[in-house]
Amino acid sequence: MAGYKILQAEQQGIYVLKFIGEIRLNLCSTLDNLVESITQDPQFKTVVIDLTETEIIDSTTLGLLAKIAMAAQKQSHFLPTLISTNPDITRIITSMGFDKIFIIVREPASRIEELEEIPVLKASEQQVRDKVLDAHKVLMGMNRKNREEFKNLVRALECEEHG
Repeated sequence: MAGYKILQAEQQGIYVLKFIGEIRLNLCSTLDNLVESITQDPQFKTVVIDLTETEIIDSTTLGLLAKIAMAAQKQSHFLPTLISTNPDITRIITSMGFDKIFIIVREPASRIEELEEIPVLKASEQQVRDKVLDAHKVLMGMNRKNREEFKNLVRALECEEHG
């Protein structure tokens, strides 16, 4: 498995998150916990998410990013920023409608020396399933294309949950 990590910095309610490597399902509990702590911060204004060193990002992660973007807009009316220099990642995020909830910057950010690595949390299979379901519901709520794209997955996860 390729390496991965999430780095974070915060100053005056502006959070910077940098995703490095393959950001997939294995980090959903860590990322969900981070999203919850950021959105609960009364000083939270907005977030800058740096994907310049992200190799792979999955739909669960995208759902969690959408969740934090919506929280930023609701709390402060600031549009968050997403930095992506990888054309494949940029194509995925724009196809999901992220250009409506983020300012997308296609040039790298500078000064990451102040970022701290976020420790990876362990999660049960049920906790992961719940976070995957929630993240995909957020994506479905963004637009009709996403609703069509993820409705079968959400239905299957809901059946597993109740079955």
